[in-house]
Amino acid sequence: MRLTFHQLRLLLAVSRLGSVTRAAQRLHLTQPTLSAQLRQLAEQVGLPLFERVGRKLHLTAAGHAVLDTAQRVEQELESLDETLAELRGDVVGRLQLAVVSTAETFIPRLLGDFRRERPAVEVSLVVLNRDAVIRRLADNRDDLYIMSRPPLAPPVVATPFLSNPLVVVAAADHPLAGHESLPIEALSDEEFVLREPGSGTRQAAEQFFAAHGLALRPRLELGSNEAVKQAVAGGLGLSLLSAHALAHAVDEGIAVLRVEGTPLPTQWQVVYPAGKRLSPLAGAFLEFLRERSAELDRAAQARLDAARR
Repeated sequence: MRLTFHQLRLLLAVSRLGSVTRAAQRLHLTQPTLSAQLRQLAEQVGLPLFERVGRKLHLTAAGHAVLDTAQRVEQELESLDETLAELRGDVVGRLQLAVVSTAETFIPRLLGDFRRERPAVEVSLVVLNRDAVIRRLADNRDDLYIMSRPPLAPPVVATPFLSNPLVVVAAADHPLAGHESLPIEALSDEEFVLREPGSGTRQAAEQFFAAHGLALRPRLELGSNEAVKQAVAGGLGLSLLSAHALAHAVDEGIAVLRVEGTPLPTQWQVVYPAGKRLSPLAGAFLEFLRERSAELDRAAQARLDAARR
C-alpha cells in the first residue's frame, strides 16, 4: 500500500468540511477529480472510506483509521517545518491555543504582543468554558491550553505561569462594601451570582465556602465573566471573580470586599497532554508567558487596589 500525503490531505479536507464539494472548492479542484482520487485511495486501502447516510457523508471504520494517521502525519510535518525554521534562526508556524473564558481578559493582548515580536507566526485562539477546553485537550486539538484548574484526567503537564487571585465582589453600593475586614460568616446569608458548574472559578468558590462549613447560595448561574459582572453591578448578588477580570471594576459599579482568607491564591497554568512533544513555537510562547508574568501580576494588583477604594 503506497499512500501519498496528497491523498491523505484530500481525506483530511473532506473530513473537516463534511462535503466533497466544499473540499474540492477549498483545494481548487473539480469535484470529479477529487472523487476520483478518493476512490483511488479507497482502492489502495482495500476498504471503503466513506458511506453516505441520507444526505450526509460519514467516515467508515477504515476511514477513521486512515484519518488518524493523516492527522499524525500532518502534525509531524508541521513540527518538522517549525524545527527546521528554528535551526535557521526563525520562529514561524501556526500556534493554536484553547483557553477558558476567564483568560480572555489578558490572553488576546499577550498574543498580539507575541505576534508583533514574530510577524511570521500565525495564531488561532479558541475561548470556551472549562469543560469544552478539557474536551479539546483530551482530543489533542491544540498546541497549548490555558486554565486555572487542570483536569485529573487525561494525564497532563501543567506549568503555572501567573497568579490568578480570586476575590469576592459586590455592587459598589452594597452594605458590605467599604468594610476594612469581613469574616467569611458575614457572607452566609448572601446570594451569589456564579459561573456554570464545572468552571474553575465555581469550583474554587465552593471549596472555599465548604472549608469554612458554609454553603453557597446560588441565585443565578451565568456562562461568562462579563455577564456575572453586570449581574453583580445590578445588585443581583455577590460573586467570586479573578482579579484579571476587573480592569474597569470602578467604572462598572463593582467593589472588591475585604473578606478574610481572600484573595484565593489560584494560578493560571499552561497545560498540554502528558507525552506531547511541544513544537518550538509552542515552547517559545510558553517562555514568553513566563517573561510577562511579573508585569501581569502588577496589573492585576493595581486593579484590586482600585476596586477596594
